[in-house]
Amino acid sequence: MPKQSPFEAILYDKNPDSSTRCRLCAHYCTIKKGKRGICRVRENRDGTLYSLVYGKLVSRNIDPIEKKPLYHFQPGTRSYSIATAGCNMACSHCQNYQISLQAPLMDPIPGHDSTPADVVQDALRAGCASISYTYTEPTVFMEYARDCALQATIEGLSNVFVTNGYMSEESAALAGDFLDAANVDLKGATEEHYRKVCGAGLQPVLDTIRTLHKAGVWIEVTTLVIPGYNDDSASLEFMASFIASVDPGIPWHLSRFFPTYKLQDAPPTPVETLEKAGRIGEEAGLKYVYLGNVPGRSDETKCFSCGCVLIRRAGFGVKELNITKAGNCNSCGEPFDGVMKNSGRRA
Repeated sequence: MPKQSPFEAILYDKNPDSSTRCRLCAHYCTIKKGKRGICRVRENRDGTLYSLVYGKLVSRNIDPIEKKPLYHFQPGTRSYSIATAGCNMACSHCQNYQISLQAPLMDPIPGHDSTPADVVQDALRAGCASISYTYTEPTVFMEYARDCALQATIEGLSNVFVTNGYMSEESAALAGDFLDAANVDLKGATEEHYRKVCGAGLQPVLDTIRTLHKAGVWIEVTTLVIPGYNDDSASLEFMASFIASVDPGIPWHLSRFFPTYKLQDAPPTPVETLEKAGRIGEEAGLKYVYLGNVPGRSDETKCFSCGCVLIRRAGFGVKELNITKAGNCNSCGEPFDGVMKNSGRRA
């Protein structure tokens, strides 16, 4: 059984001067002895890199899978959702900044000790179908997520990342080996937006989406549409076209922005802006576009072939499911673009 934190990190190199080069995310931090990386939860101690959050949960909840949001992965099931402190971005509109950005600065870093076996057993006792690594950025607690996921798979549970996608190539490949689904934030369409708003970059996120999809992970993408930042037609067209180029069956969740944390200069997103974004997504060839944070606008998933309502929702609850256990439309038999519980299918 792996010990709790500090836990020796994976995906890093030791340098002759006792610094380390972390290869977990796309920052590729060079970390001097006694210092931490951008995520603030990986520390160089005498030339060895350690995770400071292995087994230290700052949040754990039982959520509908639709809350991730994942609308096409095991619809109607619950997911045991966990997080440790830390993030490799610094988004000015972060909704969970208390645990993602502020908690890593505390001494010691907070967290409730919980082994991978504890997490899996808690998920099973709660009747969940999956474990979601969410709320903060799961990439920065990859060692812990991996160990939880490997045990979860043995017990028949699926594994889900809700991620900003800013992974290294090696990290994305590793995650592709144990994940069943991921919702990836696509926060904007330019490197400038990512630098200004997130403290990161765009290209690695695009690469992660392609890598995980190629590995057979079910992918859904979320974009928080922020007035004056990423709501122009060119940005929306770029994001929609990119997603469609990977797979037009990837659902695109367009979320309404409300001022939060440090990003207070933009107004709430007009519903009309989300509707425009939705039309752009459909024109780009996307089969499933959902408007988030707008009551009643994400309540149905229709069969792309015959138009039959496959899933009817009320909020995050599923009220009607017209999909066979094998994953086909009850009306016309067309395969559902998604993954049903116990279907034995990955994406």
